[in-house]
Amino acid sequence: MDTSRLDLNLLVTLEALLTERNVTRAAARLHLSQPAVSAQLSRLRDVFEDPLLLPAQRGMTPTAKALALLDPLRQALDQVRGVAASHLHFDPSTADLTVTIAASDYLQMAVLQPLALRLRREAPGVRVAIRHIDPNHIAEQMARGDVDLGLMQPVEAAGSLRLRPLFHERYVLIARRGHPVVQGKLTAKAFARLEQVVVSPAGGGFSTPVDHALAGLGLKRQVVLSAASFLFVPDLVGRSDLVALVPERLVKGRAAGLQVLSPPLPIDGFDIAMVWHERNHGHAAQRWLRDQLAAVAAPRGRPSTEKGAP
Repeated sequence: MDTSRLDLNLLVTLEALLTERNVTRAAARLHLSQPAVSAQLSRLRDVFEDPLLLPAQRGMTPTAKALALLDPLRQALDQVRGVAASHLHFDPSTADLTVTIAASDYLQMAVLQPLALRLRREAPGVRVAIRHIDPNHIAEQMARGDVDLGLMQPVEAAGSLRLRPLFHERYVLIARRGHPVVQGKLTAKAFARLEQVVVSPAGGGFSTPVDHALAGLGLKRQVVLSAASFLFVPDLVGRSDLVALVPERLVKGRAAGLQVLSPPLPIDGFDIAMVWHERNHGHAAQRWLRDQLAAVAAPRGRPSTEKGAP
């Protein structure tokens, strides 16, 4: 049998014919004309090298080969229909799938941790693989299907990716409660005199844009520690007289033992967006997951809406 001559429409017609055993009723079921179904039956007979359906007193009688085909044909078509329906309808309570989300360590704690807790309640069959994001390669990883969603600054996102803004992040100053100098408010001059921690994701950097802002005021701060991760910083600050500027969401709801203050000088924040590949855009489960992530990340419970690729 030459399977290259088969297509899905032919198989659907065969299922209808074997079920109805009548060309007229099969045509009505398929919303096709009787001549069109007769023509497809002729093609099916040619492909399967069997009459499949023989004229009878009432309708048609399936051949032995046709009867053998009916159950596996129905199962195969039901699977195809199920796959198609899963892209249009999604029930989180019964879903069974794995998704991969890439984000920085700070966003893993600030956004993906509450997302994981939400999913355990609403979609217990959904497994989440979290990985560190590589902004330079995220588009390639998504094109290969290695990553489903990414959290990153929109200015770093490739133009080929879909993008949904989530929130604007600002920096806050943290110091331990009972700090001998920090007691609710600081001037830029007093801030510069304190021993500080900075975060250098690449490792080893002791200068950030804050230092340029301070230099404009004729000040230089005392950076004594460069950390590779924001996650390291709050606990360290809470156990010492060091201070640090960190993203607000890193310590929101986790500031036990810490003072969380506005910075003593203007510091630019940054935007965070969710990105994904076009290949996942129309998938119902992926759409639902994006909505859950947006709801978790939204400021004051106002989730963003999806936008097209920039």
